[in-house]
Amino acid sequence: MSLDLIISSKPDEDVIALLKDKKLIEIHTESKEEDKTFAAGDIFLGKVKRTNPGLNAAFVNVGYEKDGFLHYSDLGASYKSFEKAAKIALNGKPSFDFKIEPEIDKYGKIKDFVSANQKMLVQVTKEPISSKGPKVTTEITLPGRYLVLIPFSNKISVSQKIEDAEEKNRLTRLIESIRPKNFGVIIRTVAQNRKVAELNQDLQELNEKWLSIYQKVKDVKPPKKILGELNRASAIVRDLLNETFNSIVVDDEIMYIELKEYIGKIAPDRTKIIKLHKGNSDVFQAYGIHKQIKGSFGRKVDMQGGGYLIIDHAEAMHVIDVNSGNRKGKENDAEANALQVNMAAAEEVARVLRLRDMGGIIAVDFIDMYNNENNMKLYKFLKEKMSTDRAKHNLIPPSKFGVIEITRQRLRPATEIETKETCPTCHGTGEVQAAILITDQIKDAIKSADKTNGLVLQVHPFVEAYFKKGLISRQLKWFFQYKKWIKIEGKTAKHLLYFDLKNKKGEEL
Repeated sequence: MSLDLIISSKPDEDVIALLKDKKLIEIHTESKEEDKTFAAGDIFLGKVKRTNPGLNAAFVNVGYEKDGFLHYSDLGASYKSFEKAAKIALNGKPSFDFKIEPEIDKYGKIKDFVSANQKMLVQVTKEPISSKGPKVTTEITLPGRYLVLIPFSNKISVSQKIEDAEEKNRLTRLIESIRPKNFGVIIRTVAQNRKVAELNQDLQELNEKWLSIYQKVKDVKPPKKILGELNRASAIVRDLLNETFNSIVVDDEIMYIELKEYIGKIAPDRTKIIKLHKGNSDVFQAYGIHKQIKGSFGRKVDMQGGGYLIIDHAEAMHVIDVNSGNRKGKENDAEANALQVNMAAAEEVARVLRLRDMGGIIAVDFIDMYNNENNMKLYKFLKEKMSTDRAKHNLIPPSKFGVIEITRQRLRPATEIETKETCPTCHGTGEVQAAILITDQIKDAIKSADKTNGLVLQVHPFVEAYFKKGLISRQLKWFFQYKKWIKIEGKTAKHLLYFDLKNKKGEEL
């Protein structure tokens, strides 16, 4: 298995694609407008607008158009200690060196602890979705490369993915010897086999970050972001970077430098994997990502070898229907054919859920199988394929109707990318009154660039094939007509009848 991270930087946003064995498994879009981001992990100084005893919750203004939702259960057992530390910080003397306050009753009432106009530090746990504001918590944590720091706790937890009991004990002893007073720690999977110096450096950086949060609070007027989570690209690198990472390709020089510096801090021996994409070609075009996006985000998703998925969305759930289509099985046995299609569909469902970041309840209607062993084989296979999904999820074995129900953590809105294009000639009306041939437009553009050499014509791949078709192609005819060679590039992102004519420097003419 190899992982590749491809980043396309645009004026207003960065688009990040994660590939597993060259196949797209995650895509993220991150706005460059700092004030408009409310990502999971961001920390804000907010102000309580009101409490709602019926919901046992409070609504906190964090600067979003809808107030953040804070349920009593999200105050956390150590709420009194968090509140005490915040009050000390607001008075200008940040400190964690005090006796930890008693834990609050897990069945208490929010009105006993929170009141209107109260200032409080909160962390986003779920991004704004639909008409809802962000979900927040006062139980703030800070993730690092190897560790997660939890204030006002004395617990040390080890990732369940570390199965070696001896390694678990070694890590627990190490962290117990170096953790700061009044801080608990979660040891992440990537901490396995790491030296104490690396773990200690990560711990000290997190501790300093905690102190900086509380130092900023004094002169800040709520609502205000105090600390943003790492940008999505750095967060993916932090969480996933290991020997399976093959390359990180970015088309923006500033981000290239930032990522190289970040990787230089957390894994100095891996800085060679980051590359700057040069040239005029689109980085997503070069790695075939546009094509994969168009094939994965429609209502119908085709599978390799035949068969397809139909995906429908509702507010709180998603429904996926598995179809065999024109797939021809090698076996004469209908049950064997159904199992073959279902196994291929299970792998594609695991990829699509992660790629689209679909959360909530997902019902997958597989092709009916009557052998219970086959149903359990399918269930275990889907569970295995979803094991690498970083979002928390649960699966229920197939019902008697062949439906597998999945719940998947919903931290942000499901990613939706429009894969249908409006006809640029009729603009969706279905009526063409006077279509101007793209060939004539291109000829006019070439004539106007009469003295420019090294011309590059960017068109839809269908149009590219049309111009290059035949021994005496239209491209060759242009060479004889205009006495210069015009390079033609197919761009899947282009509308069918749109084109760009550029010079050798990549400047539009």
